[in-house]
Amino acid sequence: MIRLDHIAVAGTTLEDAAAAVEVALGVRLHPGGTHDLFGTHNRLLGLADGLYVEAIAQDPDAAAPAIPRWFDLDRFSGPARLSNWICATDCLSDALEHLPEAGRAVALRRGDLRWQMAVPDDGRLSFDNLHPALICWQSPVHPSALLPASGCSLRRLVVSHPEARALQDLVASVLQDERVVFDPGPAGLIAEIQTPHGMRTLA
Repeated sequence: MIRLDHIAVAGTTLEDAAAAVEVALGVRLHPGGTHDLFGTHNRLLGLADGLYVEAIAQDPDAAAPAIPRWFDLDRFSGPARLSNWICATDCLSDALEHLPEAGRAVALRRGDLRWQMAVPDDGRLSFDNLHPALICWQSPVHPSALLPASGCSLRRLVVSHPEARALQDLVASVLQDERVVFDPGPAGLIAEIQTPHGMRTLA
């Protein structure tokens, strides 16, 4: 019912978030765009199998949003880091029946892209933001198809949390992806990515 769509690296600035990805993987990100509703902007890196990496941060040139920013970016601090994992669904309302803590559906657009995103009212996902965010693309072309090939592919995404087993049980009925591994431990994400320079980790 849901499938891994992309992973997000947040930073206090977009430059910090993008640099964290580029240093870790040894590849360059590409321009993304702005999200007026949430006052954020991004850069992107295409991965194999229709996935991508998103570097995201508050946009200093945007008006303050009327609602809390997604990915808990209003409260983000510290070094840029892999902060969220996002899963796609063909029917957001059905997915939310299984994962109501993902939030409520919000309609969004950027250029020719149209999508719905589930966002909690306070912008903060449960399990210290490690609950998967949910997205439903409504454009004929997925954004990953618009990005140049990078030679990078996701091998494993480790979701670490003291309550990892509870989170795993929560999503087990709707997500079947051997690349996603749940590990009891301090809250955080680690992506193991094969790059033209060998295996790298993004955390």
